[in-house]
Amino acid sequence: MRAALLLLPILSPALAAYEKTTGVPPALLSKYAPHTSGKWSCLDGSKEIPWDFVNDDSCDCPDGSDEPGTSACPNSTFYCRNDGHFGATITSSRVNDGLCEKECCDGSDELPGVCPNTCKEVGEAYRKKRAEEIKIQKTGSKIRSSYITFAQKEKKRLEGLVQNLADEIALREKEVARLRDISDRAESMSAAALERKKQSPLYLTLIEHASALKSLQREYKKRVAAEKKLGEILDTLRSGYNPNYQDMAVLAAVRGWEEHAGLPHIGVEADAAEHDEQAEPEKKDKKTAAKKEEALDEDAWTLEELEEDLDELLKMDYLSLLLESDDSSSASGGSMIFDIAAYLPDSVIPAYEDFKDALVILLQTFGIISPQTDRPSSADTSKSRQALLAAEKAVTKVQKELKDADDQLGRLNDPAGYGPEGEWKKLQDLCISREMGDYNYELCFFKEAKQKPLKGGTTFSLGKWGTWNPEAESGTAEYYAKQVYTKGARCWNGPERTLTVLLTCGTENAVTSVSELEKCQYQYTATTPALCMPVEEGVGRDEL
Repeated sequence: MRAALLLLPILSPALAAYEKTTGVPPALLSKYAPHTSGKWSCLDGSKEIPWDFVNDDSCDCPDGSDEPGTSACPNSTFYCRNDGHFGATITSSRVNDGLCEKECCDGSDELPGVCPNTCKEVGEAYRKKRAEEIKIQKTGSKIRSSYITFAQKEKKRLEGLVQNLADEIALREKEVARLRDISDRAESMSAAALERKKQSPLYLTLIEHASALKSLQREYKKRVAAEKKLGEILDTLRSGYNPNYQDMAVLAAVRGWEEHAGLPHIGVEADAAEHDEQAEPEKKDKKTAAKKEEALDEDAWTLEELEEDLDELLKMDYLSLLLESDDSSSASGGSMIFDIAAYLPDSVIPAYEDFKDALVILLQTFGIISPQTDRPSSADTSKSRQALLAAEKAVTKVQKELKDADDQLGRLNDPAGYGPEGEWKKLQDLCISREMGDYNYELCFFKEAKQKPLKGGTTFSLGKWGTWNPEAESGTAEYYAKQVYTKGARCWNGPERTLTVLLTCGTENAVTSVSELEKCQYQYTATTPALCMPVEEGVGRDEL
């Protein structure tokens, strides 16, 4: 006891200094010391007060800096040291109010003995939780890296696809222009003139050959079907007969089929390998002979070409070929009367055209030439028109594909689309869901969210893809932590359904909870590796 009393004068200054700095954050400790005069300056420099006035539970400084450890100044703050955990700051109004604040696990916000010091337990729990979070973040960041790699490959693919589609459109537009010219000429040509052209030996020969090919194709298909059926019958006979008891006619039929089909004799399959080795030189000789025979006629079609390409050949529009051939002939050796304008100066062409028209009318009046008043035959021009429409439809289809590819490429290059590194492209159309109550709540990223009943009933749309977090700046972590889906199915006597998705880092793409905040306003929480940024060097060590 006497020893304690002897130490009291020594400890008193230290205890007094500690009391004066109670509630002071570490960054300001150096400013809480008295001047040599025994005075102390308020932190805002507004006045000097005696050092004894600091933390005396009476507010003397306008900025409240003289009472960091009490609740005397309403505009002051209190710092909890929380040794063993993180320090925290609370408002001075919460100091000495009889309540143990969770931010101050050391209990320093109240008088000694009121609140227990739980910083050791709180710190250990926090470090354990943080270690798990860092582990998840590291794993998730590796998955996110694979998403970025996928986006880079997808970008290259889309760039190549855009170029290929643009080239294809250019070629198809040329084909459309060619077919339109043929169609226009076919429709403007009189039926009689078109009929005369169709009587040309070349056109009649083409039609005759096409008819013959169609007939040959029809008979070929019949014979292939018959041969297949016969092969099935002979296979059944071969597998079912007994070579020791059947008569010679059946044996001869089976042996003949085996030789024709290149099959080993039934019952002696064990000798098939030896048979194949002996027959191999003979097969090679036959193949060589077949190749030599094929080489005799270089233009002959192979069996594969006949089966795959003959249909396209038979679908050819011979009328278009006729008109193109006629156009080519006219271009190389046409009448000089109607080509003469190409040799005249531009200034005299109008006078020449008037003279030509007057001459044609005069010749028609005297019956020397007949006016072309016949309308073209719709039956003769329908094929050219159909070919034109098909070509135009094909161009429209490729143009749509190009637009879609352009849109996808644009979203990959836009931080407001698939993220700054394209990491969200991997999730496009990926659907995740969670069962809750009587419903299955589904989310298809960048597409639509739905509420599906588990026991039958109507599926409702909770919203279609709208935007990222509208309250955050594009490119920030907060921006990608929220998705908004709008324009869902309308509620009964209510608004359209909407959905907000709150996203956090996780090793899986998964819906973790579903709630209806207000009528027809839904909220999902979900995890995704796309939000797992790489762990900075030293972060885990410093915190743990």
